Amino acid sequence: MKSPTLVLATLIFTLSALTSFAAEIKKMSAQTAAQLVAEGKAVLVDVREPAEVKESGTAGPAVLLPKSDFDGDQKLWKPFLAANAGKEIILFCRVGGRAGEVCSALGAKGVKAANLGGLKDWTNAGLPTRTADAPATKK
Repeated sequence: MKSPTLVLATLIFTLSALTSFAAEIKKMSAQTAAQLVAEGKAVLVDVREPAEVKESGTAGPAVLLPKSDFDGDQKLWKPFLAANAGKEIILFCRVGGRAGEVCSALGAKGVKAANLGGLKDWTNAGLPTRTADAPATKK
């Protein structure tokens, strides 16, 4: 049986490691994201599921790559990452949680990634949006 002190020490170490790992997620403003995308230095990715995007639209230049594909076989994600090697991947979702998870996982793989947060961060900045079936724009 483990001593209570050992259990507590393990718990504190684990929480500390998770906190420092979470702190490594790069946050980015919508204006900075739009500028990097327009300059061709980054790609904006909406990680929400297709039904969510269909319901509320997405950012004008966003590529639609659901988190479920990232968590699964990555049929969409693998070719996307290969085609965009060297570019920063800027992620968003509804409020930022799923984008943060994907951002963290990409960072662990050595991919330069940032979390924009949610679609509301993009729209609140007055940046262009589009419907799910419209083609992505450059800005």
